[in-house]
Amino acid sequence: MIFNTQYPLVQAPMAGVQTSALCIAVSNAGGLGSLPCAMLTASQLRTELLAIQEGTKRPYNVNFFAHTPPEIDAARNLKWKNALAPYYSEMGLNIEEFPSGQGRTPFNAESAELLEEFKPPYVSFHFGLPKPELLKRVKAMGAQIISSATTVDEALWLQAQGCDFIIAQGLEAGGHRGHFLNHDLNLQMGTFALLPQIVKAVNVPVIAAGGIASSKGVTAAMALGAGAVQVGTAYLLAPECSTSAIHRKALQSEAARHTALTNLFSGRPARGIVNRVMRELGALSEFPPEFPLATPGIAPLRAKAESMGSGDFSPLWAGQNASECKNASAAMITHELAQGF
Repeated sequence: MIFNTQYPLVQAPMAGVQTSALCIAVSNAGGLGSLPCAMLTASQLRTELLAIQEGTKRPYNVNFFAHTPPEIDAARNLKWKNALAPYYSEMGLNIEEFPSGQGRTPFNAESAELLEEFKPPYVSFHFGLPKPELLKRVKAMGAQIISSATTVDEALWLQAQGCDFIIAQGLEAGGHRGHFLNHDLNLQMGTFALLPQIVKAVNVPVIAAGGIASSKGVTAAMALGAGAVQVGTAYLLAPECSTSAIHRKALQSEAARHTALTNLFSGRPARGIVNRVMRELGALSEFPPEFPLATPGIAPLRAKAESMGSGDFSPLWAGQNASECKNASAAMITHELAQGF
């Protein structure tokens, strides 16, 4: 089997809505469980890796962002602050305490050192790949490399850098777009248009991702040449997922029918359920600073609104096929998806 797992199925790493619990459950059910690491401190990452080590003896994947942190632009930050000021006032927050900062940390030497201790069998990246010297360290520990491509050009680039598996991330996928060579969203395409083109262009196994949330979707992806599939949204209602009550409610409502790409929560396009702030500021807005600098500024609004039971300022990440979300265990969801292989 492609990952030395029972099924060629990858559980998509979903930062902010899962911990090691989902990763362990999917790996134990026969898929490749994944741990999102982009929002974890070194201490938190160690704790999660120890939990995985204790919870499963089966293969698993750890995922990191590979972006280059931008310099803070005072003018852009001020524009963002001014756009959010009316909401701060409405929510009783002090706009003069408007926070700024990076919000997300890319894969670095500290992360590499920690992974060398645990030696995970698979390491995946979003937004390209880390610097060559860091990638070399990951390969030296015996890990196989996975990364996302949203165009054929990105897939060819990843193959040239020595990627072992390439995820063909279609436009339907929930969460952040993985594009890194070109930020023009007009170049993005749906999974079943992108997948066969990447399969034809590269010589490494291709993992289909985006809009696949049922066994029928799995069958369709495999028929188009996928070596495996990656599924995220379908797991969001599982008890092993740490999806918030507000997010769960939205996923089970009619609102889940309408998702859109938005840069309001991080500064980079990501797909989520449309909510108030997306409608009022525009899902793809001129206001947020570059990724990931937008996150700190909107965070106080999110926290305050959520404390009142509202998801008006929350990133309700979901793919376009959120109606397939099942309120079932991760094992049950994995086995149902596996019927498509």
